[in-house]
Amino acid sequence: MTAPVLFEEIPADNGKLIGLVTLNVEKTLNSLTLEMCNLLLEKLEVWEHREDIACLLIKGAGPKAFCAGGDVQALYQSAIDQPGGPCEYAEEFFAREYRLDYRLHTYIKPIIAWGHGIVMGGGLGVMAGCSHRVVTEKTRIAMPEVTIALFPDVGGSWFLNHMPEKAGTFLALTGASINAADTLFTGLADYFLPNEEFDRVIAALKTQPWASTSQHNHDLLSELLTMIEGNIDGEAPEGNVEKHLATINELCTSDDVLEVYQAITSLESDDEWLTRARDGLSGGSPLSALIIFKQLQVSAGMTLAEVFQSELQLATNVVRYPEFAEGVRALLIDKDRNPRWQFKQPQDVPADLLEGFFTAPTTGSNWPDNPIADLPA
Repeated sequence: MTAPVLFEEIPADNGKLIGLVTLNVEKTLNSLTLEMCNLLLEKLEVWEHREDIACLLIKGAGPKAFCAGGDVQALYQSAIDQPGGPCEYAEEFFAREYRLDYRLHTYIKPIIAWGHGIVMGGGLGVMAGCSHRVVTEKTRIAMPEVTIALFPDVGGSWFLNHMPEKAGTFLALTGASINAADTLFTGLADYFLPNEEFDRVIAALKTQPWASTSQHNHDLLSELLTMIEGNIDGEAPEGNVEKHLATINELCTSDDVLEVYQAITSLESDDEWLTRARDGLSGGSPLSALIIFKQLQVSAGMTLAEVFQSELQLATNVVRYPEFAEGVRALLIDKDRNPRWQFKQPQDVPADLLEGFFTAPTTGSNWPDNPIADLPA
């Protein structure tokens, strides 16, 4: 059997090495599993302490996806096998996945994420944590967790809150798909390069005068990618977020989630991207919409470590609640696309139920036994 993550050390001209990581489960669009998270964490630890490793590059196997998210079907199985929790596999997965993402965000050495194709959910968590994020003409990014009664996790509470104006709130609630131009505008990516430039980038990495200091190598890599980007033919496809930012701000201007929900779901527009976004929220879990909005509010002033800790608590509670399993069932298991949500409208959700998702679990859990904050900032 082929390993789910491949690691290669590519020699550079001056004796340094480039650490190449390939997420290697093409049949599932390279979706992350617990095993993959553990393999990545182990290798990151080893490579960070080796002086001969100058930088890293992470890519996905095949032409379709960098990584389409976490293995949601495995999380579903954990949820239905242990209703009400503890959902051992799911909770261990979240703990290790968030630890991986935090590790990437705070990694000393430069890391390129080659975000070609589908980048969703857990895949976006990996890409967002890398220091040099490349998108291509085929990049398609979304966090459509509202459709399965989850929330944009993997650090989404951090990077969504750092997007321009109300863009993060809108994308989180609607699960709207965005492209390379949108990622550059919202701060999710740093460079646009056609996918055909990948081999050129690898060749250029081999010839760089890598040093023993990480900051020098960060600067060197930034200069290299900026130079390559400045000499390519073609531009990123037209985006939607910047073009519609005034509308997005108007829809999401209120601090009251019920008003924002009503504004988006009653939107009338001839624009296909906006109407798809509206329909994403309309068909999603009303409970999830409340959770998403509240999580963005409560995490707004948190540090990165605190964000991941809060997401771990919230994800633990969400996966134990039956709404999540129902959302996955409808979308991915039975595929009838007819979820039987517990509440027809967000105003039907009891306030104490919503508040309970933001309270530490009272029964056995991997939270906070796998802390994020003990990792170096």
